[in-house]
Amino acid sequence: MKKILIIEDARNIRMALEDDFRFEGYQVDSAATGPEGLEKALDLNLDIIILDLMLPELNGLDICKELRRRDIGTPIIMLTAKSQEFDKVLGLELGADDYVTKPFSPFELHARVKALLRRSEIRDQQTAGATIRFGPFELDPSKYTFAKNSEPVQLTTIEFALMKLLMQHAGHVIKRDDILRSIWGDEVYVTPRTVDTHIANLRKKIEDDPVQSHWITGIRGAGYKFDPHES
Repeated sequence: MKKILIIEDARNIRMALEDDFRFEGYQVDSAATGPEGLEKALDLNLDIIILDLMLPELNGLDICKELRRRDIGTPIIMLTAKSQEFDKVLGLELGADDYVTKPFSPFELHARVKALLRRSEIRDQQTAGATIRFGPFELDPSKYTFAKNSEPVQLTTIEFALMKLLMQHAGHVIKRDDILRSIWGDEVYVTPRTVDTHIANLRKKIEDDPVQSHWITGIRGAGYKFDPHES
């Protein structure tokens, strides 16, 4: 049974989500404040976290940042309002895997949760796979590790899948639509802007100068490629 933590201060939304996910067969825990949510996210062996952006005492961005700082890689879906476009981007940069905008349909949220869990299951079941090496980078699918110059780099679930996809097709442009289908699946609607944000966040972690990208190249109107020119 998958364990899900819902951190949401609006009682009606929190209770509705609790009921929905219990009905779907999840083991559900919840929190109504930021500090309570952070404590539970740290203490519980969770499969996924649904995290509201605006919370009392400690907001969702700070919770996300603290979890990633402690190398806790539990997939996170952030709940945001339509007016919080900047915070959506910042949330992804801080390590959230996806976001859903309020008001949302239960179907959309369930689809995104299932997509993230499916990727996590594939990762966990992956007991074999050749290590991919280019230049200073080494990605090991079997151990779910990524390193630069032999130093571990902490990636989120989405970032790891994205980095693996780029390295597996090194030297070739991958269209945004193909990235969307490969990483998020056909049943989950994600905008190209989300891809761009994750790429920008990935660049910050692997590039010496994210502004002058050296390894991940964007092709205007097409997509992205991993450039193995120094491998």
